[in-house]
Amino acid sequence: MAVNPLLVRACRLDRVDRTPVWFMRQAGRYLPEYRQVRERHTLLEICADAELTTEVTLQPMRRFDLDAAIIFADIMLPLIVMGVDVEFVEGVGPMIRNPVRTRGDVDALRPFDVEAGLSATLDAIRAVRGELAPELAVVGFAGAPFTLASYLIEGGPSKSFAQVRAFMATEPDTFRALLEKLATASASWLEAQVEAGADVAQLFDSWAGWLDAATYERQVSEHSARVLDAVERAGCPAIHFAVGASHLIHSLGRAGGSVVGVDWRLPLDEAWRRVGDGRGIQGNLDPGALLGPPSHLRGAVRSVMECAGGRPGHVFNVGHGVLPMTPPDAIAEAVAAVRAFESAPTT
Repeated sequence: MAVNPLLVRACRLDRVDRTPVWFMRQAGRYLPEYRQVRERHTLLEICADAELTTEVTLQPMRRFDLDAAIIFADIMLPLIVMGVDVEFVEGVGPMIRNPVRTRGDVDALRPFDVEAGLSATLDAIRAVRGELAPELAVVGFAGAPFTLASYLIEGGPSKSFAQVRAFMATEPDTFRALLEKLATASASWLEAQVEAGADVAQLFDSWAGWLDAATYERQVSEHSARVLDAVERAGCPAIHFAVGASHLIHSLGRAGGSVVGVDWRLPLDEAWRRVGDGRGIQGNLDPGALLGPPSHLRGAVRSVMECAGGRPGHVFNVGHGVLPMTPPDAIAEAVAAVRAFESAPTT
């Protein structure tokens, strides 16, 4: 009989014998073995090579007692397939050389074709799924339509997102057309990852927190809902995550997904109260806690676990990605602290 990974069961609110643990950006710059790979290959070269992607994805699984491997990729990959000229600038992030400014720019985006350049990622998902024990999950992911649109309109990362917010106000029909096209791409990309073997899919809406709740509900929510619904219809639990979005937690839950990811700014029990008991919660250790001494880290983990209160549906994670300066030993310490909390005798 097939075994559902622990993470899948937790996402479906099943009672599990322990809390699943994984970390956003667990494969990356804080690991010396990853830095060795990057000395020889660019990010895009890794993503274009199934063997390299598999190797980098599995590096943290070999080091730590984690319950899931998130496939090594980047949310910008589908945009490259759609004809966007993306350059990854060290220390800055992705820069768009042909940003979206007009309806013509939206129409010029090619329809997303999953076989046009992203087959290596799918091959890596198959390989990772074959390497892991059945109890361990493979997590696929995609960028949410709003976050992808923000990069396209701003031309790269932004401190204020002034251009995208102005675009939403002055060109609402063009903005809607852009999000519709991006929602189709993200849904297709996640469906392909699920078909390749991903057990759980996460939708990253990195920049939704810049929006007020009314704007999010009016212009963004339905497009993320389309993506999340496609994942659920594919038979895969979806995690819906946004950064700096405490004021949107209720709306994020309404948009869909089996689990809502919570960053570190909102206590986990309060987030659960706002979302409701019908969904799981992922989070929400402050990534900065991984930079402190072990006693501080253990206390931070304990606080998260106490807020979760043993409710079904909790997935332990950081409240954003692991920071590049994180000592690898801190990841092991955090995992051990979760396990110790759950094994401690109750009084």
